[in-house]
Amino acid sequence: MFSKILIANRGEIALRILRAAKELGIATVAVHSTADANAMHVRLADESVCIGPPAARDSYLNIPSLMAACEITGADAVHPGYGFLSENARFAEILEAHKIGFIGPSSEHIRIMGDKIEAKQTARRLGIPVVPGSDGGVTDPVDAKRIAAEIGYPVLIKAAAGGGGRGMKVARREDELEEAFQTARTEARNAFGDDAVYMEKYLEKPRHIEIQILGDGKGNAIHLGERDCSLQRRHQKVLEEAPSPALNDEQRNRIGSVCANAMAELKYSGVGTIEFLYENGEFYFIEMNTRLQVEHPVTEMITRIDLVNEQIRIASGGELSMRQEDIHLSGHAIECRINAEHPRTFAPSPGKITYYHPPGGLGVRVDSGVYAGYSIPPHYDSLIGKLIVHGRNRVECMMRLRRCLDEFVIDGIETTIPLFRDLVDNQDIANGMYDIHWLEKYLAAAPATD
Repeated sequence: MFSKILIANRGEIALRILRAAKELGIATVAVHSTADANAMHVRLADESVCIGPPAARDSYLNIPSLMAACEITGADAVHPGYGFLSENARFAEILEAHKIGFIGPSSEHIRIMGDKIEAKQTARRLGIPVVPGSDGGVTDPVDAKRIAAEIGYPVLIKAAAGGGGRGMKVARREDELEEAFQTARTEARNAFGDDAVYMEKYLEKPRHIEIQILGDGKGNAIHLGERDCSLQRRHQKVLEEAPSPALNDEQRNRIGSVCANAMAELKYSGVGTIEFLYENGEFYFIEMNTRLQVEHPVTEMITRIDLVNEQIRIASGGELSMRQEDIHLSGHAIECRINAEHPRTFAPSPGKITYYHPPGGLGVRVDSGVYAGYSIPPHYDSLIGKLIVHGRNRVECMMRLRRCLDEFVIDGIETTIPLFRDLVDNQDIANGMYDIHWLEKYLAAAPATD
């Protein structure tokens, strides 16, 4: 087992990793920018190191600074959390070269799954169902028209190195294709330094279903059920729940087994999430995230498995401590992402928190690093916390969520809590009848107010 873990992240996920490490008896090192000197994970860590000024490129993305922090503290492992360097294959390679453990999969698997085109080809080879589309990157508008005619309109053009909705365009007819194609390439080049794009059949009303997997790198892998992440705005997840109200046990076990078998064949190590679009009873692979997900707590709530603990244990050389038959899903869980944003315009709302009162009670979990008197810096992602609730069934879970949202108070800044209060009272949400386009239609029908 590792003796000291450096946490190469900030905010709620840094605190989440710190807690898991302490429960395993492992010393912790917090790194921080000058803007995060008073962050909660910095206060609670055994040691802390300032790695640069506020800009992420000069601090949390600065590999030389992180390596220096490892050297001066004697950390023998790094946990990257999510975002920043969590899916940076070069960072994993550098750590390996310096004999420092990377709490994540191999650099090879990060690289394979980080390239959308290669990931899709790998998924197809491993027997994972994929969306009909191009076999590789497309650079010629003539080829784009031919492929679109083969798979049928509408089509989706996506950046090969992309994420977060950037470099992603829809063409519903042939006369829209060339403009969408060129725009996607330009956006991809500007956002990722790579204008490679690929094409897929565009599904009209899919749900976003993802399968949580766990492997030990030795040919053993299991799945921990699915999460439904269909409530999205601009391709960014807003609310997640598990299990999905759209799936039955047969569908869940079938796609879960496909994913677990694929990861066993790949000899994947650590946690990972295989994401799908789901429509008319069929699953279509989108991508694989080779890291801990923001929404991992909903899986933890229904399985009672500490995913960060498992990450650390496997990265230190351990084998899976459980088999598929040991996994039992219990009840229902929902997570709301609490952002420092206006609940309708989604304009960022950095500033000082003057009063903070999180909800509590049976089946309630709040993952957050904020506190009364803490100032939200303007330099980073607006996520400041996650409210996760669990119930014996979905109805009880929704009732508990409604109560918790009424209790949750964060003063001094705008947050998305009022949006979630509206959503839990919506009949479509109550019935589980929504797809990946539902939230944007809902927001468009309810104009922003002061």
